[in-house]
Amino acid sequence: MRFQTAIKTLAIAAMLTAGVAQAQDFTIRATANANENDEDADGLNVFKQYVEAASNGAIGVEVFMGTQLCSNGTECVSGVADGSIDVYISTSGGTAGIFPFVQVLDLPYLMADDRVAEAVLANGSTFMKTMQKMVMDASGGAVRLMTIGNTGGWRNFANTERRVQKPEDLAGLKIRTVVADLPQVLVKALGASPTPIPWPELFTSFQTGVVEGSKNGITDIMGMKFPDAGLQYLTLDGHAYMGALWFMNNEKFMSMPPELRKVVVDGFYQLQQATFASPKRKSIQAYEDFVAGGGDLYVPTPEEKAAFAAAAEPVYDWFKENVDGGEEIFEAITAAVAEAEAEINEIYEAELN
Repeated sequence: MRFQTAIKTLAIAAMLTAGVAQAQDFTIRATANANENDEDADGLNVFKQYVEAASNGAIGVEVFMGTQLCSNGTECVSGVADGSIDVYISTSGGTAGIFPFVQVLDLPYLMADDRVAEAVLANGSTFMKTMQKMVMDASGGAVRLMTIGNTGGWRNFANTERRVQKPEDLAGLKIRTVVADLPQVLVKALGASPTPIPWPELFTSFQTGVVEGSKNGITDIMGMKFPDAGLQYLTLDGHAYMGALWFMNNEKFMSMPPELRKVVVDGFYQLQQATFASPKRKSIQAYEDFVAGGGDLYVPTPEEKAAFAAAAEPVYDWFKENVDGGEEIFEAITAAVAEAEAEINEIYEAELN
């Protein structure tokens, strides 16, 4: 009897699968300029499986990793705007040239930990509603910001020369940054020398001394084998959460009926949760490997971290004064942080007493 039931179940599944293949009405072309072991790939795989299943096959998702569809943030977001690409993920630095206000995610020491960051980045938060509206307005209604996940944990200072325990220890070090202004302003505020270097050239730049440090998460550091190039000192100051901005072509999204738009929105929620979790899991082994390879891992005391935050404060004023939309988005993120911290403290009160 059980055998017959199993056969019937398989037959029904096969019929449903056949029906799904015939019922596909929409195709989402999604890309990430990363490799298949990256958090972005983890998120896209979860998104694909959820959306295809939850839509009963009405939506198909095609995933393109690497530079198959586009090669950089400006080109890729332009592809989303013109509809040649449906979904694209970028760091804030990658799209700052188009949406300068997204650099708010690189402002240092605003969010204390994962719990705060995940609450601030939840769709529906003060911050996310503001950011989504600003992206829509800046793109003339062509691009939607669907969600913000994570792509690599937290940015920390790492270098080839010495242990960094306080801001003064960064003085004179040549720190690799992206071309965007904000990371360069931050590095200068801390007394170091910002040096824009393309990501593919960073390993060799460490070897040759072109740069002596970087602002990266541990999974990127170990994934790129930077310790082999001399990067042996890592300070867990956690100055910025590595936000991953997921954009979608608005016309494609709005062309779907409401029930399928809900599936897509829910799919991005699933994607976000996957990218929140992925770096936490991957960082465990990455930290172990870093230390096992002779790396110096330093955790600042609360007082030392406060000193880093105080030294970086001028960056906030620079951002509000020099970035288009800077004051509006800064107020939104600080308000969302305050709300998140208050809610979390209430939970602590209930759970610790």
